[in-house]
Amino acid sequence: MTAHPADPAPLAAVASGFMAAKQLFAASELGIFAALGSGATTAAGVGETAGVPERSARILLDAMVGLGLVSYVDGAYRNTDATAAYLSGGDGLDLRPWLAFWDGLSYPHWLGYTDSMRTAEPQPFDMGGERMGAFMSGVQTYNSLHAQQLAAVYDFTPHRDLLDLAGLSTAFLAEAHKQNPLLRGAFVSTDMMLQMAKGGAPAGFADFAEFHEADPLTTAVPGHYDSVLLEHVLHRFTPQENKTILTRAREVVDAGATLLVLDFLLDPADGRRLDPVLAGEYLVIDGTVVYPEDEVRTWLDATGWRWVETRPVPGSPRVVIAQAV
Repeated sequence: MTAHPADPAPLAAVASGFMAAKQLFAASELGIFAALGSGATTAAGVGETAGVPERSARILLDAMVGLGLVSYVDGAYRNTDATAAYLSGGDGLDLRPWLAFWDGLSYPHWLGYTDSMRTAEPQPFDMGGERMGAFMSGVQTYNSLHAQQLAAVYDFTPHRDLLDLAGLSTAFLAEAHKQNPLLRGAFVSTDMMLQMAKGGAPAGFADFAEFHEADPLTTAVPGHYDSVLLEHVLHRFTPQENKTILTRAREVVDAGATLLVLDFLLDPADGRRLDPVLAGEYLVIDGTVVYPEDEVRTWLDATGWRWVETRPVPGSPRVVIAQAV
């Protein structure tokens, strides 16, 4: 009897991943999920609503079924909970700008990915013209998802004064306040980051949060808090700079206060795919670093914090939870 050869299916699945991503981007841009927004229908119905040929609609719909993003029952297609919530144009968070960013900017930029891996250097990235707007819209949209998901896995109700230090988005304070209306917040960063954050602040943000200009690498942080959030901070700075920021955070809280560090982190022991994928994205785009989790925990020990636990956040970074000692 001939021995069964090794199963090549995992190789084919990964090797065709770039095709699957492009099909998702196309389905989003062409309105396939929006066409399913009113309920289940046929490929012909989707094609008519979206304004694409039935053949194209069928290919994209069947591809999304294969990816688990659309269901097919009794001859009709239907959005899954995820595509209905985020890609159909409903009342919730619309993630289509994030997909447009990855399609229009990240996807072609990855053509130089092997060279980036060979040199550990980013590829030249053109941010001219409308590209900057697409980049910022995509980044802020993805950050809004991270903020929503963090509030879903972490309970902010014990806190009253939350500092978002050197972060990128006001969405995190806004989502925490939705969960806990008694929470007050402060967004503290450099002038450039403050201006960007203010531009994206939701209505009513100033009712519960303040903006303060301070560079934690060079100056003390104003205020006193019972909790600190570092969202998307670590990957933008060197190890020594991160230890400085963690030290500044420790200076404005009492013992027992909570630190939340939200970022992508490398930990091969758990096999989570998203973090090393984003490590590649950060490197090829601008050279920033996704650090190993065990390295980050040594920084906590050195700056007055005790690691408590690390939680994965669905579709988002991990959150490291620590306590001031």
